[in-house]
Amino acid sequence: MGIPPTTRPARSRALTGLATLALAAAGLVGIAAPAQAQNDPTGTAPGISNEFNPYAPSYMHKYRHGAVPGLQQYAAMKRWRIEHQAAAAATGQQTLSYGGGVDGIGVQSGHSKVYLVFLGTQWGTQGADGNGNATFSGDPSGAAPAAQQMFKGIGTGGELWSADLTQWCDGPNVATGATTCPSNANFIPYQSGGVLSGIWYDNSAASPASASGHQLGVEAVNAAAHFGNTTAASNRDAYYVILSPRGTNPDDYQNPSTGYCAWHDWNGDTTLTGGAASSPYGDIAFSNQPYNIDQGANCGVGFVNSPGTLDGYTMTLGHEWQEMMSDQNPAGGWTNHVAGSSYNGQENSDECAWLRPGTTGGAANIRLGAGTFAEQASWSNDTNSCAISHSILTHGNTVTVNSPGNQTGTVGTAANLQISGSDSASGQTLTYSATGLPAGLSISSSGLISGKPTTSGTSSVTVTATDTTGASGSTSFSWTENGIVTGGGVTNGGFETGNLSSWTAAGSATASASAAHTGGYGAMLGSTNPTTNSSASQTFTAPSGSSKIAFSYNVTCPDTVTYDWATATLKDNTTGTTTTILGKTCTNGLGWKSASGNLAAGHSYTLTLTNVDDNYAGDSTYTYYDDVTVS
Repeated sequence: MGIPPTTRPARSRALTGLATLALAAAGLVGIAAPAQAQNDPTGTAPGISNEFNPYAPSYMHKYRHGAVPGLQQYAAMKRWRIEHQAAAAATGQQTLSYGGGVDGIGVQSGHSKVYLVFLGTQWGTQGADGNGNATFSGDPSGAAPAAQQMFKGIGTGGELWSADLTQWCDGPNVATGATTCPSNANFIPYQSGGVLSGIWYDNSAASPASASGHQLGVEAVNAAAHFGNTTAASNRDAYYVILSPRGTNPDDYQNPSTGYCAWHDWNGDTTLTGGAASSPYGDIAFSNQPYNIDQGANCGVGFVNSPGTLDGYTMTLGHEWQEMMSDQNPAGGWTNHVAGSSYNGQENSDECAWLRPGTTGGAANIRLGAGTFAEQASWSNDTNSCAISHSILTHGNTVTVNSPGNQTGTVGTAANLQISGSDSASGQTLTYSATGLPAGLSISSSGLISGKPTTSGTSSVTVTATDTTGASGSTSFSWTENGIVTGGGVTNGGFETGNLSSWTAAGSATASASAAHTGGYGAMLGSTNPTTNSSASQTFTAPSGSSKIAFSYNVTCPDTVTYDWATATLKDNTTGTTTTILGKTCTNGLGWKSASGNLAAGHSYTLTLTNVDDNYAGDSTYTYYDDVTVS
């Protein structure tokens, strides 16, 4: 049974009206605080922490980890802290230390997977914008597409706002209470390529008018199931943002006494209002993201820009994500444990909340991928400051790329070369790039060089592999492409005209994009429906210096070679002899293969590519042909 919510004591507030709010935001309005905080008769540590600050969102609600207070609450909290602050330890007022982990989890030491959950029918009708982001008719401020675009942009375009996370770590080699990380720790990697992994519009019912912490946790567990993350391993680096629609009051965030703008937690926190949320899928990290635009300037509207409608929304999204990354299962990660500090109990982003633009560590517009978003800084131990930008730390990782040796090929002949590498750090993913590749070739992020070279000559190729921390290594080698022998040969052998021009076709024979081995097209002989014999043939003269003809083929034959098959013949019209260069073949699902035959320069040849189907229902046979070359 869930633990019922704790009832807050009623409190009067001295902040009323916009003018007073503006003064409070600047920390200039006095607010009468109780003479002694509950459970803190001395006003000394640990009572200085937010747990005992009567103006903190977490006062009597411990689960509100990293809750972003509204500007009114922030001014009151700050004043109370200063009045009750004792002498801090020599490590510094804001130094964070490691909490020892919860269930072995301290930080997200892999690539973060962010899932956005739009909770409730109040979001309205779903659509899409030009960037492929979901839009909603009940979202007049455009908060939903902004959230998606923001998380897509993290770790792209060389942004360094998120790079301060690369200093934090967890793992068995990190001692509880440590303020720095050993070299053999598990570090948070730089989040290259964006972190958005999926969105879910849960319109199965209306969002509760005031969802409890337990209900939000249950929604996060349901989201894990929705996205197929049904193991502890799949949720180790997952984070579910529960976005409530406008007009709702999740976890009473609009309370004028202890209001806030967002918080993050995990499902197993027993102090959640309503109790912990059970999960069969391991620990679930999630956040409560109200439609805090409803709160106007109190939750950051106009904090960086004018009118800045989304300033506070993106700032709180970024605030909670950064805190989740460095303290995934609070408070097992990095928090402030400095006795006597006014920051005691806070996480990295708490310590830098609501710093004005233009001040040291102040909020600013950050370019993330294809968009610019208002974000705040987060505390960095290594620079002893609030960092709105930070260098990417690789922690001495060494990346090695294995040399494939010097390469040779022929213009027009498909190339496929897999590059491999290794990393001295465990759990890293390598991303590959290359310079100097022959025209027509490209490399995938996984290291596969492929394509059809278009220009002869020798190139100096350098392949570089980069891991998720930013560490990289390279290898170089030469690549020589020989030209196609001129003076004749097969025409349109790659079928890149998009048709069977220069070929004589019979039966069911077409050029198709689905039949391409390389390039945009290949020839498809036969059909997905039962048919009879199909062929494509071409007569050509073997040019001077040529000695070989080759092609690629891919057979789909669910029958047996007794009834259905692919075959290819090469007739030497000069001598009158015919050679079978692809014997009867009936295979299914084996992918692309290659076949070749010998040529005599100056002879006339007819190449015939064939697909035989006995027209029997239920076992249609067809064959893809591509990359017919003479060399």
